[in-house]
Amino acid sequence: MSLLKCTQKSTVLALLLCLLTPAALQAADEPALFQVGRARECITPALGAKLAGYFHDREAKYVRDDLFARAVVIDNGEAQLALVSCDLISMTAEVSVPAKERVEKETGIPAANILVCATHTHTGPELRPNGSVARDEVWTKELIDHIANAVIHAHQSKVPARLCVGQADASGYSFNRIFRRKDGSEVFGTWEKGAPILGAAGPVDPVLQTLSAVDESGKLLAVMVNFAMHPDVIGGGSADFISADWPGLMGNALSAVYGDDMVTLLLQGTCGDINHRPHDKTFLPTSGPKKAEQLGRALAGAAMVALERAEPMVDSHLAVMTKVLDLPYYTRDESIFKEMEALEKKENLSYLEEANIRRVREWANDGKSIAVPVQTMRIGDVGLAAFPAEIFVRLGLEVKEWSKAPHTFVVELSNDRVSTYVPDTDHADRGAYGQKPILSRWLRSDAGRHMADAAIDMLYDLYTAE
Repeated sequence: MSLLKCTQKSTVLALLLCLLTPAALQAADEPALFQVGRARECITPALGAKLAGYFHDREAKYVRDDLFARAVVIDNGEAQLALVSCDLISMTAEVSVPAKERVEKETGIPAANILVCATHTHTGPELRPNGSVARDEVWTKELIDHIANAVIHAHQSKVPARLCVGQADASGYSFNRIFRRKDGSEVFGTWEKGAPILGAAGPVDPVLQTLSAVDESGKLLAVMVNFAMHPDVIGGGSADFISADWPGLMGNALSAVYGDDMVTLLLQGTCGDINHRPHDKTFLPTSGPKKAEQLGRALAGAAMVALERAEPMVDSHLAVMTKVLDLPYYTRDESIFKEMEALEKKENLSYLEEANIRRVREWANDGKSIAVPVQTMRIGDVGLAAFPAEIFVRLGLEVKEWSKAPHTFVVELSNDRVSTYVPDTDHADRGAYGQKPILSRWLRSDAGRHMADAAIDMLYDLYTAE
């Protein structure tokens, strides 16, 4: 290259650098400013409510702590969206759809731009119409307005705010609850005595992620926490009280630091095969109120680590995409009828075995399919993938691996309930609870793959669109 050409190029570069003054450079990297509102609405039912999450009756005799619908509204001046987290076992379209419609009518936020999910507490009221215990129909109708009111009040409270995304390692608190036998079958929940068990059948996702809103004075308005762990800690099968379990205790711990008007939403991660009980011997609590309190404090601590080093986002894009998949239900075959016949010959059946027989015999979905909504959102650097069931962790990790978003939150129990559990294809037919057809898995074994593929596809489009 000639000296003249080198000099010309250097001159052009110098001119460009002069034009890009420090102020201009700073403006190019200025954190995005949104309008953000937050609110919460109490959804605690009356005493006597039937508690969801088990196959036998449990009745609420007292309230240990209240349940809430917690909402955040985000507005970038061109688009609005809302996220709602409810202290409930699950969500159904029967509740979420009319709540979204009312919000759209009163705020202008499109119903399609609203995500309504559940934390999965097992010490809250039954919401599902075909659950193992009866639900309170009056409370269920009131719940629709409670959810809508939370979003409407959040919309009314909007103020200028930055959005910050962070993460922290929360290893040592979540464990895979499915175990592999040497013959390839799997069992749920325990190292069975004398059983030839090889080890935990799957991974965990120890990453706790936060999406927080901070106003112009530096005050924390709200934090959305994404972490994968079953909230069936505080009461178990003998619970006779209402509680939000560790998600509620985590929120209380964060409010003690950042202020009572700060709102914490748990966006429950893929914890279909994840729980809180360690595999190895420990002198620490493993269940009940003490364990729930430990988890609440510990995960609040991890959230604070993430919050305190979270950088404000520059990307101000807000966008939503949803695909509705037509996925086949499981269809009974000769093998499952033989399995039920063998069970029926046993004496002293457990309540789980009785429920298995009853559900298989009453199954009315052979040869049918169901509409499965998979919702994705772009909130600046954060891509959300929302699934309407309890999802095995491998599927969540797969979505994270292939997502085009800089940060990906995978949220289960969102918008509807199309199955109890959705395992990954490799684990769907190995026999453990969560994998068992009809009792705990309603869809065909490859349903999870189709759901994950749809989410990955939409996140690609959201993050490659101009």
